[in-house]
Amino acid sequence: MIREILKGNITNVKQQLVNLMNSFAETLEFEKAQMVKEKIELLDGYQSKSTVVNPSIQNVDVFSIVSDENAAFVNYMKVMSGSIVQSHTIELRKKLDESTEELLAIAIMDFRQRFASESNEIIIPFEIDIDIPKTTFTVPQRGDKKQLLDLSERNAKYYRLDKEKQKELVDPERHSRRILNQMMKDLRLKEPPVRIECFDNSNIQGEFPVAAMVCFVNAKPNKKEYRHFNIKTVQGPNDFASMEEVIYRRYKRLLEEEKPLPQLIIVDGGKGQLSSALTSLEKLGLRGKISIIGIAKKLEEIYYPGDSFPMYLDKKSETLKIIQQCRDEAHRFGITHHRKKRGKAAIKSILTDIEGIGETITQQLLIKFKSVKNIKSATLEELQQAIGSAKGKIVFDFFQKKNTGN
Repeated sequence: MIREILKGNITNVKQQLVNLMNSFAETLEFEKAQMVKEKIELLDGYQSKSTVVNPSIQNVDVFSIVSDENAAFVNYMKVMSGSIVQSHTIELRKKLDESTEELLAIAIMDFRQRFASESNEIIIPFEIDIDIPKTTFTVPQRGDKKQLLDLSERNAKYYRLDKEKQKELVDPERHSRRILNQMMKDLRLKEPPVRIECFDNSNIQGEFPVAAMVCFVNAKPNKKEYRHFNIKTVQGPNDFASMEEVIYRRYKRLLEEEKPLPQLIIVDGGKGQLSSALTSLEKLGLRGKISIIGIAKKLEEIYYPGDSFPMYLDKKSETLKIIQQCRDEAHRFGITHHRKKRGKAAIKSILTDIEGIGETITQQLLIKFKSVKNIKSATLEELQQAIGSAKGKIVFDFFQKKNTGN
């Protein structure tokens, strides 16, 4: 049966399996009948995926090639009755600056010999200088044969991508180097952005303004280097002034501590935030020494210093994905800190609103009971043990009144 499938005689094989399934069913061997049925379904799936052209295309070999500086990838497909019955891809390493045409010719002769092919028609992507007796070479421009050639080329491309992934699994640094070099090219940087620092501001109506910085090293998050900033010099919601403050504080400290600077700074925002960040770099004498860009959320526009018009990266590019990941991570990290700060302020507000209970007693209660919920449910005795008889009774009475609505 396998030989018949490879020859493309799928209909005959399917009929044999149907007869076998019926035979098992008649003898009440239902488990065996089910197993044969599953094989028929697999064969139907194989046939539906394989039949991509006119069934009248008989005994044809299809070859395509995809090449780069170091290697070429050649895909071979055997077509019978419009079905692909064989498909195989090989990698050819370039040794003597061979041309794509030469490598394809070598692969054709190798495949034909290896699979003992006697097809009298070979479909190829371009003319090559090769002669095989009683064999016609076709370079299709449209139609079913061009569809087959396109499929063969996709097979070669997928094979190359898979080989790249395998190499990256064995050598993860290779993957990072490739991405960083691509980022350097896409963003017009002077050097690969090995270390990236990204900033985002978080505030709600100006309350508890904070900022966050995340750090990516070799295109991966380095969470030990993440930093939070409580805004100190800005009153009210002012993203521009907040950005100016945190950029100045961050890089003033790095300079004072003589720590390495990043190759790229990303600020979450457009021209306004970028301009504010530049003001701080200017004060520190760092303008032009560190590359910096802004990313605006709406259209994912990339802004450069001194450039009025944004740059748009391909939505599928790895460079944009890394920038978005940095921005989203900074936003998440900042929001988390902002929520914690608001939550702590709300807790302290509830407890410090109790007459006679100050900051020190509040801290003692939170250390002992961990949360306001636990303080509310604590007994009088537990509270008095924690903060003393008089204070414990004040807190207990306060929450008792709250619970009863008085």
